[in-house]
Amino acid sequence: MISLRSLAVALFTVVASGLVAADTPLSVIFVNQSPDKEIELFWENHNVDGEHPDRRRHEATIAPRGGWHKSQTFLGHEFSYVIDGQRHYVTPPPGNVNDEQFIMVAGSTDGYRVRCEVSVNSQQYMDYLDILVKPYWAPRAASRFLELVRNGYYDGVAFNRVVPNFLTQFGIAKDYVTRTRERELTLWDDFPKGVKFQPGIMSFAGSGHDSRTTEVFIVMPGISQRKLDQLGENTWETPFAVIEGDVEKSALKKIYSGYGDMPPWGKGPESSRIYDVDGYTRYLPKNFPKLDYIDRCYVVDEVGIGEEL
Repeated sequence: MISLRSLAVALFTVVASGLVAADTPLSVIFVNQSPDKEIELFWENHNVDGEHPDRRRHEATIAPRGGWHKSQTFLGHEFSYVIDGQRHYVTPPPGNVNDEQFIMVAGSTDGYRVRCEVSVNSQQYMDYLDILVKPYWAPRAASRFLELVRNGYYDGVAFNRVVPNFLTQFGIAKDYVTRTRERELTLWDDFPKGVKFQPGIMSFAGSGHDSRTTEVFIVMPGISQRKLDQLGENTWETPFAVIEGDVEKSALKKIYSGYGDMPPWGKGPESSRIYDVDGYTRYLPKNFPKLDYIDRCYVVDEVGIGEEL
């Protein structure tokens, strides 16, 4: 399995390009987030006919659960891979200013399922959130979230910003060393794919271009159309996942929201204070004892219960 830190170096922004020459160099990161399947990646050589032995050249074997391969290629080159007996073709689009691109090789999958077991009603009960991570909406965000889940980053994390009819936010690790380290790994923006925000949609939070780290938010039921229209105006607000099932009946509406928004809009926790060394040992339990928390998150198919959701 690739480490989160190793993958982070590959998560760069793609910028729109104008007309480019056919021989423009391009570095492409191919990532495999399949729970259990290796992927054989091939380069399609269109300089020879279909019967030529060099028509399809083996490029790499990409391990599951975050395995990746970096290909030094050229713009316009085509690649292929097979999942469940079906061959898929991909021609990477233009890269960023460094001629780099990021591709998730996910075939026709609908997404990767994550379950988060959470406390609700101010820690009175346990419930769960089922999350479908979409591989093509925002591949950098999707890959980062899956790696954080696999590393247990969200286990024990507080729902520190819960605003009814707006959003629920979380993502500051319980462990001081972990949250201090991971907040330095900023994620470059994904380019939007036209996915509209609606209740249950998840996105990374941020504070500027290429500023995403570990904090994510979920759009709450009852949000006004005006607020929905505002979400996505910032480049870092890009949907990458959605809560499965009926959001109105999900655990999302049972998470404690009595503290309201963070200052200056409400009396909830200040994110900067949670990042302090005593964020979880003193600040939250003393000042916000009713908060709900994530017990653990995991990729469902990786523990063999994918059919039970």
